[in-house]
Amino acid sequence: MIFLKAFVVGGLICVAVQILMDRTNFKVTPGHVLVGLVTAGVVLSAVGAYEPFVKFAGAGATVPLSGFGHILAQGAIKGVQSGGLLGAFNGAVAAAAGGITAAVVFGYFAALLFKPKG
Repeated sequence: MIFLKAFVVGGLICVAVQILMDRTNFKVTPGHVLVGLVTAGVVLSAVGAYEPFVKFAGAGATVPLSGFGHILAQGAIKGVQSGGLLGAFNGAVAAAAGGITAAVVFGYFAALLFKPKG
């Protein structure tokens, strides 16, 4: 059942963004989507609304870009609690280090396996 919830919730997030991109009068680019989802994750996490969502949906809430924003916000909050205002920066980066590292490493391997354009 946990896999079904993750699939449905993650899919609904993607469907909502796709509808936003297709049905609005203003042009929504992938950059807008990226910034919007990360910012939404940060704001929802800061007000305490994202954690119950994560507990319900699991990977369906943590894998999309809004989950990355949630991780950044939680890291910044913990960093401020332990290191003051400058801890916000350290905490956010430390919390997201695994995801950032994975993106860089897998991007590097993808560039080695496939012929990148540019």
